[in-house]
Amino acid sequence: MSDAFARFRRSFWRFKAGTSPRSVWGQVFLLQAALVVLLVLCGVIGLVLQSEHDTTSEARRRSIAVAQTFAHSPGVLQALSTPDPSKVLQPLTEAARKSAGVDFIVVMNTKGIRYTHPLPSKIGHRFVGRIEPSLAGKVYTEEVHGPLGHEEQATVPIYDTHGKVTALVSAGLKVKNVTSEVDRQLPIILAAGAGALVVSTGSTALVGRRLRRQTHSLAPDEMTRMYEHHDTVLHSVREGVLIVEDNGRLLLVNDEARRLLELPPDAEGRTVRELPGLDPATVELLASGRDASDEVHFAGGRLLAVNQRPTDRASGLSATVVTLRDCTELQAVTGRAEVTRERLELLYDAGLGIGSSLDVMRTADELARVAVPRFADFVTVDLADAVLHGEEPAPTATDMRRVALSGIRDDHPLYEKGRLIDFLPSTPQARSYSAGRTELVTDLATAGGWREQDPQRARQILDYGIHSLIAAPIQARGIVLGMANFWRSKREPFDEEELSLAEELVARAAVSIDNARRYTREHALAVTLQRSLLPRALPAQSALDVAYRYLPAQSGVSGDWFDVIPLPGTRVALAVGDVVGHGLHAAATMGRLRTAVHNFSTLDLPPDELLSHLDDLVGRIDQDEACAETADEIVGATSVYAIYDPVTRRCVMARAGHLAPALVAPDGSVTFPDVPAGPPLGLGGMPFQAAEFELAEGSQLVLYTDGLVEDRSRDLDVGMELLRRSLAGHPDRPPEESCQAVLEELLPERPRDDVALLIARTRALPADRVADWDVPCDPAAVSGMRAAVSEKLAQWGLSELGFGMELVLSELITNAIRYGSGPIHVRLIHDRTLICEVADGSSTSPHLRYAATTDEGGRGLFLVSQLAERWGTRYTPQGKVIWAELTVPDLDALLAE
Repeated sequence: MSDAFARFRRSFWRFKAGTSPRSVWGQVFLLQAALVVLLVLCGVIGLVLQSEHDTTSEARRRSIAVAQTFAHSPGVLQALSTPDPSKVLQPLTEAARKSAGVDFIVVMNTKGIRYTHPLPSKIGHRFVGRIEPSLAGKVYTEEVHGPLGHEEQATVPIYDTHGKVTALVSAGLKVKNVTSEVDRQLPIILAAGAGALVVSTGSTALVGRRLRRQTHSLAPDEMTRMYEHHDTVLHSVREGVLIVEDNGRLLLVNDEARRLLELPPDAEGRTVRELPGLDPATVELLASGRDASDEVHFAGGRLLAVNQRPTDRASGLSATVVTLRDCTELQAVTGRAEVTRERLELLYDAGLGIGSSLDVMRTADELARVAVPRFADFVTVDLADAVLHGEEPAPTATDMRRVALSGIRDDHPLYEKGRLIDFLPSTPQARSYSAGRTELVTDLATAGGWREQDPQRARQILDYGIHSLIAAPIQARGIVLGMANFWRSKREPFDEEELSLAEELVARAAVSIDNARRYTREHALAVTLQRSLLPRALPAQSALDVAYRYLPAQSGVSGDWFDVIPLPGTRVALAVGDVVGHGLHAAATMGRLRTAVHNFSTLDLPPDELLSHLDDLVGRIDQDEACAETADEIVGATSVYAIYDPVTRRCVMARAGHLAPALVAPDGSVTFPDVPAGPPLGLGGMPFQAAEFELAEGSQLVLYTDGLVEDRSRDLDVGMELLRRSLAGHPDRPPEESCQAVLEELLPERPRDDVALLIARTRALPADRVADWDVPCDPAAVSGMRAAVSEKLAQWGLSELGFGMELVLSELITNAIRYGSGPIHVRLIHDRTLICEVADGSSTSPHLRYAATTDEGGRGLFLVSQLAERWGTRYTPQGKVIWAELTVPDLDALLAE
């Protein structure tokens, strides 16, 4: 009960809080509630009065009925005629009174003297009330205050047999008895009134609630103000508003909508299909009731933006709200804004897409592609031919090379790409090139100067449909590099406003083209310098079958280099190096290092000693060039140096921070020899170590720089594995083919770093081409050696070299016996030249000098230098070797053998 009471109390207070007397619905509710209460009260009062009236009337009727019934009862006249009527009538009246339910029945004579009365003491007394109407023969009712109290009574006459009034009878009820009847009916009346009040109040509350929902609890003045505002806004706003029912009938139209749609005055209440002058598409949209957002429709010569939304179904109104906005002028402004936006977007894309590389041809092609089809239908780019080579362009539009062409179709009649063109002075291109300003030809059909260039092609261009041209000079840093030609065939002709766009497009490309031209020139100079510092051809030698590849990086030259250096005794040195850094400085440093390697190789130094000398040289270069401008350009270099001897098939190798070479065995397997990795050149302080191993004939030694295997997109191990796979399984493949296969397998189309690759297949000198002897430390042994050498030369068919070789050999052996120490060993090698080597255990080197006329000796080495092609000394761990080479006649015949 308590919960129910609490809910009722909360509901009551919520209801009371919502019934603010300020709001319309609150005032209506209070008025209706007061009216209902008043009506119920009036009804209750009316019912009470009606009940009292009905009770009185009933009392009178009962009194009349009882009185008349008793007056006409048999025996009344006989009783009146007796000497004592009271004795007979008193019992009869009491019995009738009790049975009739009245308070009294009084019989009286015509003078009003009572014969009967409920109170016997009142018999014989005069009747209280009027009897005259009854004596006149009428039934008379009245209220009196008699002996019994306030009474309601009726008096009727009693007629004799002759129709004469002989007596009167009065019957009545006391007023208090009548009131008690009313009191018994009053609760029923009040209950009925209360019920009516509750039902009426509930109905009033429901009506008020609906009214509150529809008026949103607004006060009358607020509703008035809202209506005034609504009406003012609705008819003054510069936007058309319509409300259309689901059946297509117009419920509301404001003034702007009437103006925009040119509606008649009686448009409201008519269906949209009945309205004249509306566009069918607009009629279909308004009648459909579907959602629409800024749909553009044509009406009355205007462009209207139409928005349509259905109303809230909860509001009870099933309709759609339509708004109209005149966007005719906005459409024009929007069109100009759209053109501006497209131009800005084109310039933005041009800024991103033009100049992505330092390549003149590619930059020109990017300019041509970015303008088609958003600006022109065809674009051609013509550059001075000198620009393509990095040189300064000519002052006139001659020798113009068409480097780019892009269009919406490929069957155009324009000059093809790659053609060399000499523009005549009458053409827009020549005028624009000479003056350095953009030329506009809005109608090619009426312009005559351009036709003189090629009349037949001009007719083809016009027949094709090309009708207008913009010729814009490609100008950067005050120099005109070429022309960009924009052609149109499908679109509107070019106008003056579009000149600035063409100039802006060309200006964005001009700087990139000029940068590419300067880069081309500098790159060509650097590549030329670098290639001039690299071997132009491999030297002739018999120890190795060598092939090489050198690829400069597209972004610029660097310090990669290689070399093949013949050494005494048919040996060959292989060198590959990489100077850290890029540019001319790296290329120049590479040339200095290569020259140093050549110089050190003439000393016939072992690989580890040669790298030590190079390390010192690079350190001195860094010290000499340690300035603010070049301190960071050169920080070192890497190199690998190997010497192969075809007589012993031994290879000695050392490396300074360089990648390990690959070795392809005759069976096709690939290994990476374990050559100690020394520090890069230029660091100093660490010695280098050499590794010596024997190579089978037909083995391939692969030396390379890091640009071959290193790449940003893969790890070094992956690159080494790719190199191994590209070399493995091809033992008989020539080195030339191996170089090509390796590059195709490992390098991208445009390598980012220089690549130097050297592949050398080993050869072995046949044993019958080598002869060696041990010589005792006795001058008498010289004659025996001369005889043995002469015999060997005769076997090789070189007898004509016997005299010179005997003199050289005699002098070298004599020097070894006289100035050297044992053991003494002589080796004779028949290769491209005839080589004589005398080895002894002393490290003292002989020196060539000019002997005076009085000197007895000192002329032996002079004779050797005169007879030999070359001679020299090299040092070994056991001592030294003095060698001399004699030219072999008819070399081609010997090689043919």
